Amino acid sequence: MAIKVFNPTSPGRRNMSGYTFDEITKSKPEKSLIVAKKSKAGRNAQGKVTVRHRGGGEKRNLRIIDFKRDKVEIPGKVASIEYDPNRTARIALIYYVDGEKRYIIAPIGLKVGDTIMAGNNAEIKPGNSMPMKNMPTGIDIHNIEVQKGRGGQLVRSAGGSAQLMVKEGDYVLIRLPSGEIRRILAECIATIGQIGNLEHQNISLGKAGRRRHMGWRPTVRGSVMSPRDHPHGGGEGRSPIGMPGPKTPWGKPALGYKTRKPKASDKMIIKRRGKKGG
Repeated sequence: MAIKVFNPTSPGRRNMSGYTFDEITKSKPEKSLIVAKKSKAGRNAQGKVTVRHRGGGEKRNLRIIDFKRDKVEIPGKVASIEYDPNRTARIALIYYVDGEKRYIIAPIGLKVGDTIMAGNNAEIKPGNSMPMKNMPTGIDIHNIEVQKGRGGQLVRSAGGSAQLMVKEGDYVLIRLPSGEIRRILAECIATIGQIGNLEHQNISLGKAGRRRHMGWRPTVRGSVMSPRDHPHGGGEGRSPIGMPGPKTPWGKPALGYKTRKPKASDKMIIKRRGKKGG
């Protein structure tokens, strides 16, 4: 997929780039596979803001994506490659031989007319899904299950791929895009190949308006707020934060302070991301 660069006809256009959408073969989604997406503007069920800087943006419909790939041993044909406003990756519309239609995340190399399949007897090629115990080591995979039958939860964004490194009895070791090495049950399924739309990381929005269209509102620095609004606020003119380290608006340490809570799956992590040792 190529990137188009706009001519600098205005200040907002000067550093703007976008997709050419060469790989898109269908402009409108399948009606039976979309549901309305209600805008929450970062608020929870009580109406309290739990995610800041969200709101507005273009109206969207959710595409129902098949992350479980539970159409076992039933071949399907790629009918189209489509744009999904809710994710960075492209999606592929699959027509199965039994008449059912489903969306999957489109990997590199998947084209209209290709046949895909899920199950133990699936061929080793991009788009096919199977338990990791049936895959050769060293292969690139995505849409990886963490718990059997729950559906793919890891590696689902544009350009992402994990590597199946070693098989150890009932488990396999995979290297995630972050560098983390994790042990996962070999019965869990994954999809072969690297996710498409590799150039997504090179897109430059160019102006604040495009960010607003995506549903992101402005982010204000704490140092320009008042002391009642942020720990960094107050002072005459540009002032330092006045404390040993930066803090969040709620007084918790920020920027480097680790906030990850212990999880039951921590024992499955062989090597954490960003660390050279185990």
